[in-house]
Amino acid sequence: MTLSGETRLAGIMGWPVSHSKSPRLHGFWLEELGIDGAYLPLEVAPENLAQAVAGLIALGFQGANLTIPHKEAVIPLCDSLDDTARRIGAVNMITVGEDSSLNGSNSDAFGFIENLRQNSDWSAADGPAVILGAGGAARAVAVALSDSGVPEIRIVNRTVARAETLIESANIENARTESWDSRNDALEDAALLVNTTSLGMTGHEALEIDLSALPSRAVVNDIVYAPLQTDLLVAAAANGNPAVDGLGMLLHQAVPGFETWFGTRPEVSEQQRSFVLA
Repeated sequence: MTLSGETRLAGIMGWPVSHSKSPRLHGFWLEELGIDGAYLPLEVAPENLAQAVAGLIALGFQGANLTIPHKEAVIPLCDSLDDTARRIGAVNMITVGEDSSLNGSNSDAFGFIENLRQNSDWSAADGPAVILGAGGAARAVAVALSDSGVPEIRIVNRTVARAETLIESANIENARTESWDSRNDALEDAALLVNTTSLGMTGHEALEIDLSALPSRAVVNDIVYAPLQTDLLVAAAANGNPAVDGLGMLLHQAVPGFETWFGTRPEVSEQQRSFVLA
């Protein structure tokens, strides 16, 4: 597609950013929908973040996504935050307002829930959810599950104090902590298991967990997508559990930003998924 002098611009800021799949997935939608727009990888060193964010306004960008290590550091640079970003404590999306204001939001919780809805029969009313980990991704997942009406959320982490901090700071009333040593027992009567840790990811230690206590109807989701089929998802399938990989969360979290910046709500499809993976 040929760009014009009215091309709408957006991008993703990270350090590094060369590994990001976002330019490819947004590029797919721009081409599919015939939109005069461009989504660019913006490699920004931490010490240059403030200058780069201000540059969005100066260069006429509609906005940008933020990835590691900028999701928390960008908060003081925003003129406003939505409630989800405030509770998660991270911003993954900035929109430049008509008054040149910088408005921060977080679409990770949305992407997580939409991935489950598109790729499983999971419902919030099905029962308790177990989250492995208490980092930034776990915060987004916990907020999403709490807001969806899950009756109980069990957060399992090596450091219980960190899990307690997550619950308090994200204002999640229906959650409790579990020690890492009790992770197998925490699966009893659960309807959903989500791994938000880096365990099982390419280049990281394996995730050691016994799924025997997990009901066979429970959905298992690993937010990791490198590899796409983690050992956890393989074990889940062998245990008879529906398994949902992490790529869908990445695809769905991009929907709100694309719609805001380019004016059209896109659809996550199998064709796009294959294109992003290629």
